[in-house]
Amino acid sequence: MWISVAAETDAAHAEAFADALMAAGAISVSIEDALAGTALETPQFGEPGSPNAPLWAKSRVVGLFEPVVDLRARICAALGAARLAVPAEIACAEVAEQDWVRLTQSQFDPIRISGRLWIVPSWHVAPDPRAVNLVLDPGLAFGTGSHPTTRLCLEWLEANVAPGRCVLDYGCGSGILGIAALRLGAQDALGVDIDPAALAAAAANAARNGVALRLAGSGDRVEESFDCVVANILTHPLVLLAPLLCARLKAGGRLALSGVLEAQAEQVIAAYAPHIGLRVGATHEGWIRLEGMQ
Repeated sequence: MWISVAAETDAAHAEAFADALMAAGAISVSIEDALAGTALETPQFGEPGSPNAPLWAKSRVVGLFEPVVDLRARICAALGAARLAVPAEIACAEVAEQDWVRLTQSQFDPIRISGRLWIVPSWHVAPDPRAVNLVLDPGLAFGTGSHPTTRLCLEWLEANVAPGRCVLDYGCGSGILGIAALRLGAQDALGVDIDPAALAAAAANAARNGVALRLAGSGDRVEESFDCVVANILTHPLVLLAPLLCARLKAGGRLALSGVLEAQAEQVIAAYAPHIGLRVGATHEGWIRLEGMQ
């Protein structure tokens, strides 16, 4: 049994209050949009190299504690440390012990990308055994198929991968795109990532799916050329990587980029203009896929 403690504050005090709760013994702390689920909910997107977005004007800070007799005193001390007034009533709720693994698994169902392509967690039976079923569980590396940008890239691979083609997935995360390329008929696929944990996850996922995905770290020299290059990262690194990614394309090769918001499209298109012409190929939930041919 744990105790969840929640309080609303403004953007100026939310982080200080969260830090104070941790100092007071919280097991975990989260800062949420207090208006989430209403018409006034405010989505936030951020990435390395971009200015930090302010927190929500109405923020909800939630701390999780073990049940202790002096819990109220700890919360009051945390409020004082954050220079917040102590409310007349502090919202507390019991959080019962659960089978957390099963609870987590229940949140991930098979994802249909198309009539031909599915992503299926290992604890599920494939809804369509005749489809290309990618077996993938949530883990430490990005890429389970649920994010709009992953879906955009998978749809592009399905349309562009053909037998005999070689694919580069730059920023491979879980390896889902390289694995999909091989399962869709690519002759060869290479995944590159800066994170050793991602490379380990990608290797394990490739083995689970029975494909030979080659992997390389960011320090490894990649000098070969590819028929298809896909990068699902973020706008700022994509801009910096423009010369490198375009240099890896064969003549007539195809490029797809995602991890880009609609408002960022022109910035990325301009960065790649000296190397390749890009256009918006598809959009999904505010994210876009940019694509071009060498």
